[in-house]
Amino acid sequence: MSNSDPGHNSATERENYRETWQLELSKSSDPAAPAAAKKIADKGKEVISNCDTDLQFIRGWIPNCSRITLREIAGDRVDVVADKMRVMPEETLEEIKCELQEILEGTDGGSSHHNAELLHLQKLVRFKVDLTSIMLFMAHHVQLEILVAIKMRIKAFLHPSVVIPRSCLAEIFLYQRCRNIACQSALPSADCRCGICYGRYGFCNKCMCVICNQFNFEFNTCRWIGCNVCSHWTHTDCAISSGQIRTVHTYQNGIFHAEMALLCHACNMTSELVGWAKNIFQQYATSWDRDTFLQELEHVVKIFRLSVDSKGRRLFNECADHIGRIRAGTSESASPEVMLQALQELELDDDPETSENEQLWGLYTPGESSPQMSDDVAREVDDDTSMLRPKKPRLGGAEQLTAERRPTEELGSVVRLKQAEAKMFQLKADEARQDAERIQAAMAKSDKAAEEQAEEEEYTTMYLKRRLEEAEAERHLLYDKIKHKDNHRPPPPPPPPTTTRW
Repeated sequence: MSNSDPGHNSATERENYRETWQLELSKSSDPAAPAAAKKIADKGKEVISNCDTDLQFIRGWIPNCSRITLREIAGDRVDVVADKMRVMPEETLEEIKCELQEILEGTDGGSSHHNAELLHLQKLVRFKVDLTSIMLFMAHHVQLEILVAIKMRIKAFLHPSVVIPRSCLAEIFLYQRCRNIACQSALPSADCRCGICYGRYGFCNKCMCVICNQFNFEFNTCRWIGCNVCSHWTHTDCAISSGQIRTVHTYQNGIFHAEMALLCHACNMTSELVGWAKNIFQQYATSWDRDTFLQELEHVVKIFRLSVDSKGRRLFNECADHIGRIRAGTSESASPEVMLQALQELELDDDPETSENEQLWGLYTPGESSPQMSDDVAREVDDDTSMLRPKKPRLGGAEQLTAERRPTEELGSVVRLKQAEAKMFQLKADEARQDAERIQAAMAKSDKAAEEQAEEEEYTTMYLKRRLEEAEAERHLLYDKIKHKDNHRPPPPPPPPTTTRW
């Protein structure tokens, strides 16, 4: 069989036939034969040209079998795609990875077209039924990289310098290993038994935020807060937006002191933030450049902007003052060294004076204040707090009126804060109640499934027992039949007498 192009062979045959036909006409004796031959030859050239054009058009619609699309990789069977990719050259595989990398970059840039294409690819991957551990271990390495990049929306898996073993890629796809390339810890974590680590697929307590589930390995920054009790991590912005950074109360020397703390979303324990911020600045501030230093100061300002304790307010004022100096261009007076000196002065102040806001907070525990206070109660509270405050000289006129109004205004701010706190706790209580209802529904469903399974197992046991009894009875019956048949069988005939020849 010839491997030449069939279109080329047909064209050659048509040309040979045309030349033979012209030669036969030239030999004819008819004087009009040459003109007819020329006319027919021109007509034949036109027909042949049209046929060649149609053939080229048809060839343009023939698919290129040496290339596979991203949708085929995401939607077709794993083994079929793997067989196709094993015979493809490396250049073609790199082109497919670059195509997906371009889609992921466009998604990060806000392109609606790329976002729609990525959502479609994720939908194809999500509804595949053959993505088991056995099939994934049989897949092509580039195929696994593409599937993991589509599912996790991380383009780092497609980078040429990133080489991850195929077994690790399969475990990342199945949420059995952390998707953070710098971590890759086994999941779920063996050193934590909390509901978040065992209830969220793909969550890693070593590098992921308990609120947004995004990973981060920054340790020298105020944008990343760790719990002192359970060692879970939280982004500062996530903690602020979800209300996890709040004012808590500690009882010292007979007075309730207010301080800013992180309420961990995993263990519901609090971690003090003033000492945490001082440690971060003391250890890493000298290695920050100007922009990083400014960003860290802005995060500290976000954390302590609602602080009512004296140390928190002083730290807030220092950071805000440094931000103003840096933006004004006087960065020499707002260097990390100056900030460290201010933190040292704050640390040396071991017994600061209790602020008036802290005194007002100390008169009430979090659950004892009433959203509405009468004027008599406000006056009694003002009389009690006046015993704790240092004596001030008497004022007269407008100053005395302003001084008399200040405690009432502070009490009003306390009432508003307590009302906001009550709303927040009510919201948390509603969320906890909804979680409890969901857990109860899941437990009821699980109990029902367990009962159904127990009934099915009991029915299966009874059925097998009955079948075993029937088989035993049938065996006894067959044994009796065989024994009865053997007992009533006629005796064999005697052997014929033997004759002896002499």
